[in-house]
Amino acid sequence: MDRLQSMRVFQQVVDDGSFAAAARTLDISPAAVTRLVADLEEHLGTRLLQRSTRRLSLTQAGETYLGKVRSILQDIDEAHAATSSDTVDLSGVLRLQAPPVLASYAIAPLIAGFRERYPKILIDLDVWSPKDPPIEDYDLTLLSAADDFDANIIARKIIDSQAILVATPAYLAKRGTPISLEELATHECLRLKPFGERPKSWRMWCEMDKETMVDLDVHSVLWANHTDTLLRAALEGAGITSMPVDLAAAYLTRGELVRVLYPWITGRFSMYAALPSRKYIPQRTRVFMDYLIEFARKRATELVQNCVGCQDESLIQLPVLMPE
Repeated sequence: MDRLQSMRVFQQVVDDGSFAAAARTLDISPAAVTRLVADLEEHLGTRLLQRSTRRLSLTQAGETYLGKVRSILQDIDEAHAATSSDTVDLSGVLRLQAPPVLASYAIAPLIAGFRERYPKILIDLDVWSPKDPPIEDYDLTLLSAADDFDANIIARKIIDSQAILVATPAYLAKRGTPISLEELATHECLRLKPFGERPKSWRMWCEMDKETMVDLDVHSVLWANHTDTLLRAALEGAGITSMPVDLAAAYLTRGELVRVLYPWITGRFSMYAALPSRKYIPQRTRVFMDYLIEFARKRATELVQNCVGCQDESLIQLPVLMPE
């Protein structure tokens, strides 16, 4: 027996004053109405309605039960209405977590466009870089990981990228442009420091050959666990640093930075959107992920278009950063 349906039918019979009227309201047969009320009474072990050929009345137990039923069904209907509104109108608060670089360069630029499309969705963003992000505490957690990332989490890949070496023209004019990995070891290097480590060597790959890998000891003059700090230091001429292609592209096109040691790269990585569960994903979370991918694809296309016609061959051949 569908207990909830029986409760609704019982309430409707009382409101309409007869089994036949309730059947018309609910668009079911009178026999079904009679059976559902009878099943409910059998389950409860008591009579709820006094039936006669002339009138229908509640028993004392029926009157008490009706009061409870009305309250329960009202709560259920309100919960359903709130959930339906959240799904159809796409409202509510979307809780996000991201490390600083993804918050600044992946989330912040899309907020205006996303809010224009979905004005009732509010964004609550926590920016930090825990070693083990509490994915279960957020609707969506953005992660940056190596391209062989295989953690036991529910995650959707947003975009692939790679990191390249860059420096200012002024720094290179002063110190010279390295043309080999050996020469890079003599330069002042600005390094990303993950989780408190101070890496000495820089792992390099040849862009056209994924199998060619070199671990190079370099002279690091700055370690920082904050990408924007490294970028700002590089722009001020402090040395050579590694930057994601999509982050460096605008500075490369304007000539503020120059790519160094093309075609070598310092890493391949991907951006993922991690979910707390595969089930019951709110629609607002789904549309945000879709918008994030749409935004990344558009930005990747613009990156290629902006690079066409550049004099720097290494800049022209920057890879297209497309989501999978």
